[in-house]
Amino acid sequence: MASGFLARWFGRKRLPSELRYEDARRVLESHQQKAKRELAAREDAPPEALYYLACDDDPEVRGLVAANRSAPIQANELLQDDTSAEVRGELARKIARLMPDIPAVERSAIQDRLIGLLEKLAEDELPRVRAIVAEEIASCPTVPRAIARRLARDAEMAVCGPILEYSPLLSDEDLIEIIATSGAPGAAAAIARRACVSTSVSDAVVTSRDEDAVGELLSNKGARIREDTMERIIERAPGIKTWHKPLVVRPELSMRAVRRIATFVSRALIDELRRTHDLDRETADWLKARAQSRIENGEEEAEPAPRESIRDAYAAGRLGDEIVMEAATTSQRASVVLAVSLLSGVPATKIEEVIAAQSGRGIAALCWKAGLSMRTALAIQTYIAHVPQPNLVLPREGIAYPMTQDEMRWHLQYFGADI
Repeated sequence: MASGFLARWFGRKRLPSELRYEDARRVLESHQQKAKRELAAREDAPPEALYYLACDDDPEVRGLVAANRSAPIQANELLQDDTSAEVRGELARKIARLMPDIPAVERSAIQDRLIGLLEKLAEDELPRVRAIVAEEIASCPTVPRAIARRLARDAEMAVCGPILEYSPLLSDEDLIEIIATSGAPGAAAAIARRACVSTSVSDAVVTSRDEDAVGELLSNKGARIREDTMERIIERAPGIKTWHKPLVVRPELSMRAVRRIATFVSRALIDELRRTHDLDRETADWLKARAQSRIENGEEEAEPAPRESIRDAYAAGRLGDEIVMEAATTSQRASVVLAVSLLSGVPATKIEEVIAAQSGRGIAALCWKAGLSMRTALAIQTYIAHVPQPNLVLPREGIAYPMTQDEMRWHLQYFGADI
């Protein structure tokens, strides 16, 4: 009788829409993996069944339980030490998404246990699991501050980045300390992108001498920069072309700052200075004369060529992850494009198209074709393409490409880069 029922049930490939306890028990007794996976995903499954499935040999079944919001706390606690990173990742995502509904004080016993789970997952040995926690709780104000501070000090940019950029739980003192001590490349730049940056934090960013971070600070309308700090930036700016445009459009520049900037930026940017700022007549006339002088003397600058050291390194067989990573983390776009082009055989124009599309998967596929690591691909996504945080393609288990070779070939074909 039971076997005939199960045969009809599995033949339909669906559990009943109204799940009874007996239905769940029959699935568990049947040892049919397909049915167990379906049961593990059902939010109306009995808690006892989900707890039992949390111990299943099939990691896909355990992963479905980990993602199931109805799984009892006991099942979640079993899965926090699961041998599969994918299972722990699903659990991390689910628990982190529950945080906005958990108050900062006067929590229930179950809610305290959920916080304990989050603390454990925030310390997971694999960066990908920690990164999932960080991405999900980055903007949440009710997460325990200790968790946010721990993640903000993580050595992996994929982990600390979202917290540094979005968390409301970090004080100015926290941010200044992290700028001074963090070993994660890009930490200062993430802080510089925060919606509101105080003058003291801006001072710390400039003191760090991180070119990318200062560029982000200048581009951030929510960053407050003291006049003396702006003078320090302008002193360094002539040789750092990526700062020129954000300097020119920076609001509330003093007339002295406007004149100093006009001595080293292009004619087009001098014209933009005139359009952007409310200038006195003397300064406006001075800028107009400066722009005219540039035209008459033929001083218009050509775009700088990519670093010759990239070509030299390629010719010497030294071009690889270390050099490309350095170029990416210092925002040397032309050098990165040239390096990936030389290593992959893909024309630079195609690489520029992928970067312009901000395609994390496309960039990962290009780096794979170039023989570069997934960590380098992440650096290019972050610092060169500025891929939005939700669309970043992260390394699997901290180091590996998360896509199959067939998937990467598909993305290369999509962009016409399968040469």
